[in-house]
Amino acid sequence: MFSKPRGEPTHQSDERAIEPTPRPVRSGETRPASLGPSISITGNLTGNEDLIIEGSVEGEIMVRDHKITISETGRVKADIYGRSICVEGQVDGNLLGDEQVIIRRSGTVRGNVTAPRVNLENGAKFKGSIDMQPASAASDPARARSAGSAVNADAPAAGSRAVKPAAATVAAATRAT
Repeated sequence: MFSKPRGEPTHQSDERAIEPTPRPVRSGETRPASLGPSISITGNLTGNEDLIIEGSVEGEIMVRDHKITISETGRVKADIYGRSICVEGQVDGNLLGDEQVIIRRSGTVRGNVTAPRVNLENGAKFKGSIDMQPASAASDPARARSAGSAVNADAPAAGSRAVKPAAATVAAATRAT
């Protein structure tokens, strides 16, 4: 009923498959910049757009007013300054978010976090301190550095009692006798 009559040529062409075109960028909207898994940067990284890090960065990352994502393959040894910071990979350094810091289940952070909102998912690995100050405190790098250098990630929180490790207690008791 709906078949082509016999003898009519079929319209097959040798054209290559057409790849879908990327969605056009609207005015004022940008795609995030991306550092691929094979990219390694040593030094200061700055920018004015959202950033996805899949490779490794060592130094300082300052992407003001924008979102920074450290993907599962990302490895960072740097202090990170941004509007919103999401960690899915590994970070050794302080995180300073003007709005929020999120450490995903796959994320590992060794450093201090300063942001008005902090989210640690179940399974996330974190060693450091959390300071939920107003956004203005997190956005001042000089102030953050001085606060970060004065904070010892292994020290007990203010107002809490210090607990000596068992080995230190045993060593102290051995010297006393």
